Amino acid sequence: MTPELEAVAAALGARAQLAHPLGALSTYRVGGPAAVFVEAGDEEDLIAVREALSGRDVALLVLGKGSNLLVADAGFEGVVVHLSGGFAWFDHLGEVDGTERVRAGAALELPVLARRCVALGLRGMEWAVGVPGSVGGAVRMNAGGHGSDTAASLVTYRWLDLASGREGIDGVEHLGYGYRRSSVAQSEVVSWAEFALGRGDEAAGREELRSIVRWRREHQPGGSNAGSVFTNPPGDSAGRLIDEAGLRGYRLGTAQVSEKHANFIQADDGGSADDVDRLMDQVRSVVAERTGVELVAEVRRIGFTRTGEPR
Repeated sequence: MTPELEAVAAALGARAQLAHPLGALSTYRVGGPAAVFVEAGDEEDLIAVREALSGRDVALLVLGKGSNLLVADAGFEGVVVHLSGGFAWFDHLGEVDGTERVRAGAALELPVLARRCVALGLRGMEWAVGVPGSVGGAVRMNAGGHGSDTAASLVTYRWLDLASGREGIDGVEHLGYGYRRSSVAQSEVVSWAEFALGRGDEAAGREELRSIVRWRREHQPGGSNAGSVFTNPPGDSAGRLIDEAGLRGYRLGTAQVSEKHANFIQADDGGSADDVDRLMDQVRSVVAERTGVELVAEVRRIGFTRTGEPR
């Protein structure tokens, strides 16, 4: 551990856990440890991290459900802040400016958010039932599916920058949203988000939830993966391009392109994150060579030092 990280750990005291495994905190379930790990249950913990980081140049990762993340086998030589149960709350605010508003903590799971909204007779978040991420992650990457996304209903969100000390509550327009991207910086933590939804029939909402879950089970693999590996190019499908390149089912070590959906890469139980990383690069290279399209990774790769696509 570097002297800077040692100083951060000392400043955090009992809040800091050293060499904490990260694999189990991601949906890939592979990868190495964090040099310094903090389980943040409230904003007081986040402020403690911010103070410990002040004036120190160390790598930082904010971790939610780890559903869009691959951590290298060597781990992450930095500070990982994991949002826990204290950020997993839900509140129905009632009608505001002609829409029904709900507010949710950043650690609340998206399927839980979808079901809580439908149970209240609210429509607009059904798509989230099929996304194994968190509210904070959805705000960060404009998560979406089934014809909608976070930008469609997000109104405001609260954030704290652990590096600069800045914080605030901003509207969705502040995020500069695009397809699976936003302006949220690496050092920024989203602590809660507020959504504007419509009123609707609860029974119809429950049926839509069932339909989405059924579609996901029929068309996407289970097991250890992070969902779609590459973003869809404009007007095309990453899965179709990977198929066209002849890579469906292709294996490299303990990682394999899914037989069920070619834009998913599966990791074997007890497998290697580095194998997944190398397979991602191999798929990208072969697709570019055979189709002329340069795929862009949707999965965030952390702790890798090899050359190739920027991490």
